[in-house]
Amino acid sequence: MEDRAERVKQILATVKPLAAEYYRLTGKPLGVTGEVAEYVAAEKLQLELTSARTSGHDAIRKTPAGEIRVQIKGRAFGEDSKPSQRLGRIKENADCDVVLLVVLDNTTLEPVGIWEAAYDKVIARLKEPGSKARNERGALSVGDFKRLAKAVWPLV
Repeated sequence: MEDRAERVKQILATVKPLAAEYYRLTGKPLGVTGEVAEYVAAEKLQLELTSARTSGHDAIRKTPAGEIRVQIKGRAFGEDSKPSQRLGRIKENADCDVVLLVVLDNTTLEPVGIWEAAYDKVIARLKEPGSKARNERGALSVGDFKRLAKAVWPLV
């Protein structure tokens, strides 16, 4: 297991500069932000990533009170990023306890910060009237999410 984790770390270390260069050249993400975000969250917060296609959550946090199921969303931001960027779809009735947002620098894909919100708070916000993106697509803006959440990394 340790060898596999180390190899994943090596692969992501190789992919990150290529993805950042691709973004600089094309203005489009390469499509590895989610994977990088999951790995960063697991490493920084000591989470155990679940197998691919696990319904509703991406990782488990083990606590003395039991396991907490964690859904991880990643966003790459930079100086030229739109402030209204949205998280990927957050589905209602998911097998999840908390949602993490991992913000990455879009020029390096290095982590900038991680925020955590209770899943039920996120779903309540998605159900509030007003935004088609929120109500129909289940997508919160990054700013909306941060207002519901608390910063969990880096700890200040």
